[in-house]
Amino acid sequence: MSKRDYYEVLGVDKSASQPELKKAYRRLAMKYHPDRNTGDAESEESFKEAKEAFEILSNEQKRASYDQFGHAGVDPSMGGGQGAGAGFGDIFGDIFGDIFGGGGGGRGRGPGRGNDLKFVLDLTLEEAVRGTESEVRIPTTENCDSCSGSGAKPGSSPTTCSTCNGQGQVRMQQGFFSIQQACPQCRGKGTVISDPCSDCSGQGRVRRNKTLSVKVPAGVDEGDQIRLGGEGEAGPAGGQNGDLYVQVRLREHSIFTRDGDDLYCEMPISFVTAVLGGELHIPTLDGRANLKVPAETQTEKMFRLRGKGVRNVRSGAQGDLFCRIRVETPVNLNKRQKELLEEFQETTQAGAERHCPRENGWTDKIKSFFDDLVS
Repeated sequence: MSKRDYYEVLGVDKSASQPELKKAYRRLAMKYHPDRNTGDAESEESFKEAKEAFEILSNEQKRASYDQFGHAGVDPSMGGGQGAGAGFGDIFGDIFGDIFGGGGGGRGRGPGRGNDLKFVLDLTLEEAVRGTESEVRIPTTENCDSCSGSGAKPGSSPTTCSTCNGQGQVRMQQGFFSIQQACPQCRGKGTVISDPCSDCSGQGRVRRNKTLSVKVPAGVDEGDQIRLGGEGEAGPAGGQNGDLYVQVRLREHSIFTRDGDDLYCEMPISFVTAVLGGELHIPTLDGRANLKVPAETQTEKMFRLRGKGVRNVRSGAQGDLFCRIRVETPVNLNKRQKELLEEFQETTQAGAERHCPRENGWTDKIKSFFDDLVS
């Protein structure tokens, strides 16, 4: 099945800025997150689709490649997006590299760099807001201790390839064309191992699990990445290590939802409190705060508590807390309570226009609507 356009997935224009992309992704992530849609396969697919779109478009290099070549420019299975450091020229490297001398390991650039790794770190809202230090355990490749990454048995070393004289490439004449390609003997490395290391079978690298401590700064948000330089996979033949990118994923909170630096919560209040007013204790991440609810407060009323949100990880600006009021209808009433409410209703019916203006206005609209139908 063909993939949808990444901009269409996020619901943004192609000219969208990075903050606009992040805002669109955050909205979709909150809507389709698996923790909020347990067992919903369709929501899970939508979440994965949005995540993939944001990962490509939030990277300027990958975005430029996608804008010019579409999915072929960033999809490894189609020749694009080969690792976090892959450039746009790599898209065609495998196809035309042999002809123009740019393919394989015969580029004469020395040992290659190891692959970057990604780890998704689940955090509670409190951990993300206050910062924390977490240990992560990741599977990776590391240089073999026995041969120090050379691949040769201890006491020996790789020798220069006699076929290409250490160049990693050979030139072949085919008619009028002179074609340069990776050396078939050393596969472009320039060296051969006659006596391979028994611990790594001559690969120079071994698979291991390693545990790292990750310092998470206060204020990180869904989708933010923390880069640990040199903690990715070891490069071949002793090459430079890749990097590890730790991506933040927030768990669903029982009280708050987060939108950027702002927090939102819903507060149920009794019918009496809504009518007469009162003082509520509002939960915040710093403890309780008092909120004065004025008399005659309607349901859905939103109150704003300034500075009770999240401190931005970059600017240090403090967000706000928004509390939405939900008036709760009394349930499980006894006979006397029902009688009191009926008496109350009788006292308000005479002045319905004054006591219940919205209900009275709605009744007038309905009456006018049916009168128009009859006429």
